Parts: sequence; structure tokens; C-alpha cells
Amino acid sequence: MKISFCLITLNEEENLPRCLKSCADLADEIVVLDSGSNDATEKIARRFGVRWQHQNWLGYVGQKNKALSLATHDWIFSIDADEELSPELRDEIKLLRSIEPAEDRSAFSVRRCVRYEGKWIRHGDWYPDLLPRLFRKSRGHFAGGRVHEFLEVSGRIVRLRGELYHHSFRDAADHWARCQQYAKLWAEDRFEQGQTAGFFSPWTHAALRWLRGYVLRRGLLDGAQGWRIAALCAREAFLKYQLLRKLRRVEKQ
Repeated sequence: MKISFCLITLNEEENLPRCLKSCADLADEIVVLDSGSNDATEKIARRFGVRWQHQNWLGYVGQKNKALSLATHDWIFSIDADEELSPELRDEIKLLRSIEPAEDRSAFSVRRCVRYEGKWIRHGDWYPDLLPRLFRKSRGHFAGGRVHEFLEVSGRIVRLRGELYHHSFRDAADHWARCQQYAKLWAEDRFEQGQTAGFFSPWTHAALRWLRGYVLRRGLLDGAQGWRIAALCAREAFLKYQLLRKLRRVEKQ
């Protein structure tokens, strides 16, 4: 099995060395599609011998699909710049590279584990975040809206044991800033799709999101970090529906 690792970047000088170091020796090629970095991202990437290409921003779905189209091998591992292969996942990929998987296997999924405020989060809404990441180029593509894109795979998906580490947020302030960005994009998508939201929707969705993440999925076992994650996710849910209601009110004016 020959593997193309594909990722998109924009000002990722802090994350990129860790990401590329974890996968460079396992990759038959690394494709980096950049949308206009003005920091050291390109310099760092070229040190690892990547195939570098610029593309003005197409949105998450369009940008990631463009990166996939540049891969020259049959198998692709789609990785984000703030992610890192765990030692166990590296060992599994090494083994896979020495064989050719059965024809009925279209993809391999991995559990993604977030590091938040210095702690690995293994409960709540964020874990296990099971995602197909290693897949046949001919059987996978990204789909979705403005935010929270996902990989669609045609055929059988086999689960790997190793984790994909995710260094997503610098701190709670960075987390909340992303929540606000994602909520805005989500509301715009749903508005264009014709979705509406009732008066109580922000409150009910926020409460249910907190209950699911902190209690039902045992986020409380992650201590103070689990509480902050559940609280911020609930605030994001509230904001999503609040912004959707606002867009509907503006439409009626």
C-alpha cells in the first residue's frame, strides 16, 4: 500500500512541525494545499519534502477535495495540521504499508482524541470521535456545508486501534472564539436550507447538549476540563439557534 498524506493549511507554523514529524516517514508523498499563509508554514512544509500548492480558499469541503485530487497514490490519509499520529496508529500504518488490503476494504477509521488544557479528553461528546481517515481515493470524498465537513466513503470501513491526537484549542478563549465562528457558519447553512427555529430552541438545544455531553456521555469524568467543554458546547448550541432566529427576523423585515 502506498499512501498520500493530504492536508490543508493557513498559518499553521505552530502545529505543522508536530503533524509532519508524526507522518513523514510513513508517507509516500505529502500534499499540502495552502490558502495564503503569511507565516513560516511554507518554509516548514518544504523541510519535510512536501508537494506544496496554493489555492484560494474554497471552503472546507472544496479545499479538502482539491487536496485529495492532487494525490497520486490510490490510498489517502487525510490529516489536519493540528493533528498527530499516535505511536500505536503509526505502528498500524507501518503494517498496512507492507500489505495490500482486501478489495472490499474501502477505508480505515480512527478514534480522535483531543488534548484540552493539558489533558487528553476521553469522555463526553468529543470521544471517541470515530472518523474514516485512511481510504481509497476512488471511494471517498468530502461533503457537508460551510462547517463540520465529513468524509463520505463508499464501501466497507475497518476500525483501527490507534488514536489520532488532536491539538485543537490553545485555551478556553480560543475554544469559544471557534465556537462563535462555527455557530455563525452553521446558522447561515441552515438559513439557506430553509430551517427555522422556535422561541425556545436556543434554550432547549443548549440544555440537551450539556446533558448529553456532561452526563450521558460522562464528560464529568474529565474533571474541570469536562465541565468547561460541556459548558462551551452548550453555549455554542444556544448561539447557533439564536443566530438562526436572528437571520429569520431580518428576512421578514
